[in-house]
Amino acid sequence: MSTTGKQLFTTLAEDGTLTVEIVETSFPDPTGNQVLVRMEAAPINPSDLAILTGAADVENAAYSRGKFVAKVPEPFNSASKNRHGQRLPAGNEGAGTVVAAGDSDLAKSLIGQRVACSPGNAFSQYAIADAAMCLPLGEHSSEDGASSFVNPMTALGFVETARMEGHGAIVHLAAASNLGQMLNRICQEDSIKLVNIVRKQDQADLLKRQGAEHIVNSSDDDFMPQLVKAIDATGAFLGFDPIGGGRMTDACLTAMERVAASRMGAYSRYGSNQDKKMYVYGRLDFSPTILTPSYGLQWMISGWLLTNFLVKAGMPTMIRMRQRVKDNLTTVFASSYKRRVNLEQMLEKDAVIDYRAMRTGEKYLVTPWAD
Repeated sequence: MSTTGKQLFTTLAEDGTLTVEIVETSFPDPTGNQVLVRMEAAPINPSDLAILTGAADVENAAYSRGKFVAKVPEPFNSASKNRHGQRLPAGNEGAGTVVAAGDSDLAKSLIGQRVACSPGNAFSQYAIADAAMCLPLGEHSSEDGASSFVNPMTALGFVETARMEGHGAIVHLAAASNLGQMLNRICQEDSIKLVNIVRKQDQADLLKRQGAEHIVNSSDDDFMPQLVKAIDATGAFLGFDPIGGGRMTDACLTAMERVAASRMGAYSRYGSNQDKKMYVYGRLDFSPTILTPSYGLQWMISGWLLTNFLVKAGMPTMIRMRQRVKDNLTTVFASSYKRRVNLEQMLEKDAVIDYRAMRTGEKYLVTPWAD
């Protein structure tokens, strides 16, 4: 006996037409270790936008109730060739109440409990989730737990990555974001030195109030001297960049090399022998990543993806990270939201344009059952 409810789907046609719509859907009964979750809250993360809007022209899209149709320009449409014609759900994470379960003991034990989960179709009134990946929220609300996976586990993953690679300090861009604020609190708890790069003074003030020691404003005229000074003070030769496009990764590597070169005993035409590495983990800026290599030959740029990291880290590490999130859900890993919208409201023009801008500190929360 299936359950029916509203669900968001996104379809990209071969001609670049993107259709995002809310559809009445039948959800199958859970089996085995599955649970059926009545979804009550789901954040719109930058990682969701890749499939939700991508590079579509949302300004000139056609909007109607519970639906919009937009065009994805080249070369972005051709780059998404493998998804042409597929009707895909969206929403990486969220929280709600388990209303049905498969026949495993673990699944049955969650019936009636409020849980956080990452089903991949959280923009929906119901979702099937793996019981083993559900985080029981206890007395916490669904809103408290809605953002308990992507940002918290990513922030913790950065610290774990730094440790695995032998670093005791980190550079982080777009540092006043929800994720950035979490990372700042984690680094303070774990005695990891952190260089926070922001682009506005109010963002710098926010992090300062939260105890951040090294804050650099990229809008300041003396941005590069500030960055060099902060890297010199912390020894941060590992960085994480959610922006992707433009020159910020290049600026970080340049500053790292200036610090490393200043510590050399003798000049080398090949630059310092200090390892310098930047991980790109997002694409807030769709423009090309510009590099002007002035940082010797000992440097690297790589991608960082949470799911790949968790596979590499292993189950014991993931379980330890999840427990830490649960224990600090409303403190270290607390999230804030600019606006709450239901499924239909999230597809209205003003909302789509607003959350698509991915401005720091302006996250949206979807509440699928709200009027």
